[in-house]
Amino acid sequence: MSAVTDAERELAALLVEVLQLDGRNPAVLDPEAPLFGNQTGGWGLDSIDALEIALAVQQKFGVVMRSDDEAMQGAFTSVRTLCEYVRNDAGF
Repeated sequence: MSAVTDAERELAALLVEVLQLDGRNPAVLDPEAPLFGNQTGGWGLDSIDALEIALAVQQKFGVVMRSDDEAMQGAFTSVRTLCEYVRNDAGF
């Protein structure tokens, strides 16, 4: 597991809150763990969660995540890739 940045921790905390993932601790996370699918160590999210994440990111950071944006396609891979996408778009 690689070091977690403050921005990644903040974004993970937002995901835990918005998706009501009570069993997940954003202070202790692997920022490269897959967000979707059922891989061991992953978040196990689904497409409905992606919609909720996009809305929360827009509300908190002002970043509009559009499904037709090719740069956004890989953003949902992990907390790290999502954080990089938000940082590039909003200066997070």
